Amino acid sequence: MFKGSWVALITPMDQQGNIDYVSLQHLVDFHLDNDTDGLVIMGTTGESSTIAFAEQLKVIAKVCEQVNGKIPVIAGNGANATSDAIERTIALDKLAIDGFLCVTPFYNKPMQHGMVLHFNAIAKATNKPVLLYNVPSRTGIDLLAQTVATLAKTANIVGIKESTGAMNRLAELKALCPENFALLSGDDATAAEFMLNGGHGVISVTANIVPKQMAALCRIATNGDSQATQVLDQKLQGLHRQLFIEANPIPTKWALQKMGLIQFDTMRLPLTPLEPIHGAVIEQALNLAGIQL
Repeated sequence: MFKGSWVALITPMDQQGNIDYVSLQHLVDFHLDNDTDGLVIMGTTGESSTIAFAEQLKVIAKVCEQVNGKIPVIAGNGANATSDAIERTIALDKLAIDGFLCVTPFYNKPMQHGMVLHFNAIAKATNKPVLLYNVPSRTGIDLLAQTVATLAKTANIVGIKESTGAMNRLAELKALCPENFALLSGDDATAAEFMLNGGHGVISVTANIVPKQMAALCRIATNGDSQATQVLDQKLQGLHRQLFIEANPIPTKWALQKMGLIQFDTMRLPLTPLEPIHGAVIEQALNLAGIQL
């Protein structure tokens, strides 16, 4: 299941910062119609850090109802307290999701052994598959390849979203983990290289904007067509870079609003709307990817 182009879906909001369920439905339809292989709801890009858990449950339930099994849906269940992550997992497990994306414990910087105990305790709270999520730039802690290999021995820990962007890390994971352990890039800028070197797919921010192109990129890259991969990826590199010109998902929401896919580019504090000075470079990246505003 965990291969190809998965979108780290944004959470649309109205001008008051409430969840915009009309735009959410439109976005999900956009992905169902444009070859996205799976939806990741309430991850970093979904602004889970500023959305109350009760609201998260409602959003995820709405998405699952709309998708109705057409493509898999996984939900973010991470927390920096193991007990909190377990409670979230138990509540989310009652929904029609297909699995979990569980980020490394942020801020408190546990030892590697502590993360083994943390993730195994969370996995024990569900029978559904769990993807690990390593993003040191956000969390302040790096889940090392040897630790991942230890966790891969747990039956329902089935893969990782690896966001360091380092190809030597991919090589370590391939060498240490079982062949059927899913290796997904969490770094759009290096995702093509990641897949050409044996990765199975990507959980993508860029796929919010160009889902059909990201799905095509995943197909040709995982098939090993280096030349075609590089040609397509070059058209998307501007988006890969400029969608992070400010904190994710600020630029992505700006672009989606300009494209007419969401009504507003609202975020909850401490995130703020895109600085006007950055609009031109994002628009240029959109044009390079074939999108005219």
